[in-house]
Amino acid sequence: MARTNHLSATASPAGSSSPDLPPPGGLCAIHQPNFLPRLTTLAKLFAADYWIVLDDVQFTRRDYQHRALLAAPGEPEGRRWLTIPTHLPRGRQTAIREALIADAALARRRTAGILRQTYRSSPHWPAFAQALQPVLAAFETGRTGAVAETSTRVLLDLLGWRGQILSSSRLPARPGRSQRLADLAVATGARSYLCGTGGMKYLDEGPFAAQGIAVTPFRPPTANIWASGCKESAVTGLMTLGLAALTDELRAVAAQAALQSAA
Repeated sequence: MARTNHLSATASPAGSSSPDLPPPGGLCAIHQPNFLPRLTTLAKLFAADYWIVLDDVQFTRRDYQHRALLAAPGEPEGRRWLTIPTHLPRGRQTAIREALIADAALARRRTAGILRQTYRSSPHWPAFAQALQPVLAAFETGRTGAVAETSTRVLLDLLGWRGQILSSSRLPARPGRSQRLADLAVATGARSYLCGTGGMKYLDEGPFAAQGIAVTPFRPPTANIWASGCKESAVTGLMTLGLAALTDELRAVAAQAALQSAA
């Protein structure tokens, strides 16, 4: 089916300057910025050619946008939440990119301290502690979304991901949950939208089909390191397996997603 573009003046406004779009025909993931994201979330982004950061939707408290579930390797009973205290200047209508960190300096120190306390016994901690510096520096922006997005960028960079990142706030899209996602995908020239199992429960594939975009369900493994990957931060997997082994795991999952999207 030939792809058509139905974007209209009712779409959400893009930024003042057009973003550098990726080459057409890629596999697209669209996801809110998550703080030290779960392994399954990171795997979905790793499997995509580009990630559209959904930064202009409503911030949700007690969600992964500003907290991560940590567990020391081999100690699942010692799980603990690491949360960025967040102030919403517009109440429940506050968008993710508008959410502010409550006492950024304290939140930075607490984040650094809890991560060190949780993972310092891992032989892989020293390398990650060094890579963590941009995440801690992002607290200086005062914005929760900036810290969350940076934490995901750092993990993707460590794993050697070579995709492209764009922001939904700079792309045109119409209202409506599924319509919006389809419009964002078509704005980047995607051939397929990679959708997690949670998203598949509510997704209407009609708007995607109307614009010639396939929907590829993302189904990560469920055994071994993946058993807790839908809840725990990917940092636990990294501290358990190490960078090389975790990269191999994600590459295998990405290869499977690529085959499925091409089917």
